[in-house]
Amino acid sequence: MPGVPAPAQGAPTAGAPARPAAAGAQAATAGAAASNALVVPEASGTHGPADPHGVAAGRHVPVQGAPARPDHAPVSPAAAQGAPGTGAPAAGVRFDRRDRSEASDGGAPVQDAPHTPDTPGTPPAHQPAQPDEYPLQAPDPRMAGEPAQAGPAPAVCVACRAGRVDDDGYCENCGHAQPRERDHMEQECGPLAAVTDRGLRHHRNEDAFAVGTTALPDGSPVSVAVVCDGVSSATRPDEASLAASRAANASLLVALPRGTHPQQAMHDAILAASEAVNALAGEQPAGAREHAPQQNAPACTIVGAVVTAGLLVVGWVGDSRAYWIPVDRSAPPARLTEDDSWAAQMVAAGLMGEAEAYADHRAHAITGWLGADAYDLEPHTAAFKPDRPGVVVVCTDGLWNYAESADEMAEVVPVDAAERPLHAGQVLVGHALDGGGHDNVTVALVPFPAVPQGAGSA
Repeated sequence: MPGVPAPAQGAPTAGAPARPAAAGAQAATAGAAASNALVVPEASGTHGPADPHGVAAGRHVPVQGAPARPDHAPVSPAAAQGAPGTGAPAAGVRFDRRDRSEASDGGAPVQDAPHTPDTPGTPPAHQPAQPDEYPLQAPDPRMAGEPAQAGPAPAVCVACRAGRVDDDGYCENCGHAQPRERDHMEQECGPLAAVTDRGLRHHRNEDAFAVGTTALPDGSPVSVAVVCDGVSSATRPDEASLAASRAANASLLVALPRGTHPQQAMHDAILAASEAVNALAGEQPAGAREHAPQQNAPACTIVGAVVTAGLLVVGWVGDSRAYWIPVDRSAPPARLTEDDSWAAQMVAAGLMGEAEAYADHRAHAITGWLGADAYDLEPHTAAFKPDRPGVVVVCTDGLWNYAESADEMAEVVPVDAAERPLHAGQVLVGHALDGGGHDNVTVALVPFPAVPQGAGSA
């Protein structure tokens, strides 16, 4: 994920194993693109005026929590008070004691105490309950027609296999953070696919993606992919990336069928994503910024691709990237985006070479992002008309850190990526994890030209 924004631009930079739940019959319920591969860009740079107000184990081990809470199986009124209409518990069968005909120590059988009839007008006499006497109570007639409903079984830790998982997602025994839904996600949508993973160093996944397919007014197919990376120094970066990816994807899927030009649609989608992220800042409690002024508003980067039968459009803000990888690997690949980052500025100004700039510790300080405290939102868009088939790789820096140049990326993208995009995504995420997995990793693969929905991984 991006590091802190560049200073020159302002600031977004188990106790014992869980006991099985008790069960009683009715008495209790269970508790539980390239030089010769691409034509000169049809258009590039900013499209339209910018509107800043527009639209696992070893990773994080918290302190051990409280001991596992005891199970409390709900008990019917009859079980707690006895059968209605009687002043004493109803008689039942005991399973915890030996038969009275058996001798407790090998001697004579145990005898019941003599029974003295009650004298009229006096309270009935009862024998004191013995410590190990747990009779089964008669069911409450009012509840006899209601079937027992079992509750959800308590979750068990995936690490120690013993402790219960608390409401915050940590094991009460070993403190291990349990897998979350966003830790690893995969989606195949017709001819395109995307994969995201938390990586090996972060305690949560702050990346997000959204993919989809639709049709242009002439009926030709179009594929859409959006990838976002939460700014880790900002508040709620995971929510920012999710909101931005969903908003941009939804905007594209609505605008394209209406006949909006893909490049304009991409520009508008980025503005829509910006609005969604800005809205998160408005949801912060009153006075939150006063009590924690060092915290920045929710922020993220964004990169997207729209692929039709003859046009490829990309749009971005930040340092998430898009690459063109031709099917014919004898043709050169290309990087389609330019980072909004300190390193990119140094290279553009001729102050550093690319290798030197990206080796600097300030390399990933971003100079453009989506968020309420972004000064000037300038969505970048570019359109290309590739002259051969290929695949567009849309990814966060969690992947391109391990395959930075277009040539390096082409080396790790499987040769059948256009036919098997989901498999290719899995391979690319695995490449990043094998390289160290220092960041969240997200990649979407979109074959060019667009093909009708239904084609995809074999």
